[in-house]
Amino acid sequence: MNVLIIGGGGREHTLCWKLEQSKGCSQLYAAPGNAGTASCAINLPIAVTDFEGIKEAVLAHNISLVIVGPEEPLVRGLHDYFLGDSDLSSIGFIGPQQAAAMLEGSKAFAKAFMKRHQIPTAGYAEFTAETVTEGEAYLAQSTPPYVLKADGLAAGKGVLILEDLESAKQELRAMLLDQKFGSASQKVVIEEFLLGIELSCFVLTDGKSYLTLPMAKDYKRIGEGDTGLNTGGMGAISPVPFVTEEFKNKIENQIVKPTIEGLKKDGLPYKGFVFIGLIKVGEEPKVIEYNVRMGDPETEVVIPRINSDLLELFLAVDQERLHEMTLDIHPDTAATVMAVSGGYPEGYEKGKEIRGLEGNALVFHAGTTIQGTQVLTSGGRVLAATSFGKNPTEAVRKSYETLSEIHFEGMYYRKDIGFDL
Repeated sequence: MNVLIIGGGGREHTLCWKLEQSKGCSQLYAAPGNAGTASCAINLPIAVTDFEGIKEAVLAHNISLVIVGPEEPLVRGLHDYFLGDSDLSSIGFIGPQQAAAMLEGSKAFAKAFMKRHQIPTAGYAEFTAETVTEGEAYLAQSTPPYVLKADGLAAGKGVLILEDLESAKQELRAMLLDQKFGSASQKVVIEEFLLGIELSCFVLTDGKSYLTLPMAKDYKRIGEGDTGLNTGGMGAISPVPFVTEEFKNKIENQIVKPTIEGLKKDGLPYKGFVFIGLIKVGEEPKVIEYNVRMGDPETEVVIPRINSDLLELFLAVDQERLHEMTLDIHPDTAATVMAVSGGYPEGYEKGKEIRGLEGNALVFHAGTTIQGTQVLTSGGRVLAATSFGKNPTEAVRKSYETLSEIHFEGMYYRKDIGFDL
């Protein structure tokens, strides 16, 4: 069958790489894709939110299954668009419908969902421009640090953690009254600060049953020792060494099961990935956030550890027979290290030639493009080197060896991925 992957980052290249290995996959397409997906799929120059363009491509290329990588098309209702179009309604689709995608599209929606279904999370309150004064009063009675979250999608930039009360009040006003994050901050969630170590849990569900995928830990800060500005992710490791069998059972029983049951109870149709951002507080797991797709760069370590045929898993999701499937997981540790453009996550230049890619099988492209015979940088996060090892130290070392052979002007990567494990 012909398969279309929506997106153009490291997550989508990893999915392409894995799906190409499936016996049932005839031809892969990626929209828009990147220089990496071009090696295992046909790239189509279509924006992820161009629903009409996606429809034309699906019909023109006889696509049987669509897999959505990023959140924006899901939050905008791409799945609903397919279901509402007689030409598309029979096409297989991996990604939740719009109502369920609000788990990522609205922080307030997600917090209310967790409260309703007794899923452990930080205490919170939500405010709008009309209630900004109440928001300031709420901050005044809270304990620092103060956590402010824009309700909507803000490209990973809508979360502020502040130590000073006056700064927190100023930022609250900037978000609500000055629309610091545009329409995303028309509503702001103020959360209790949780101290602990973060990890990511990934679930694949057909809306009735589910499979829990390997867990991962990513590294968000640009600087070593987890310092500096937040990024889209500078590296990841799977499995997570501190996740014991007991802790895994707590995640399963207190968070994963209630989430899937909650979706059913609330009548939220869901076929696809649930990414649960967790924090380990003492010995207890709590939910920081939900995403309605795989994480990046976690995909670059989670998917390579799955030995099972990914296309067969996706078809089981689409046909609501996921209960028939089991997962075969590679026992070794996978580590990925992200190489980024100089200056990222602030201003950076694009169009730098990348050299040394030849022969490196597990280099997943995130922000790359092809110009003639050259592969050029086209984003802040450029590529991720993934390796396997018997433990995090060995896996990370191999990824650094890979990156030592790759060069582009301004290239930067953290030298301490896994330092805290």
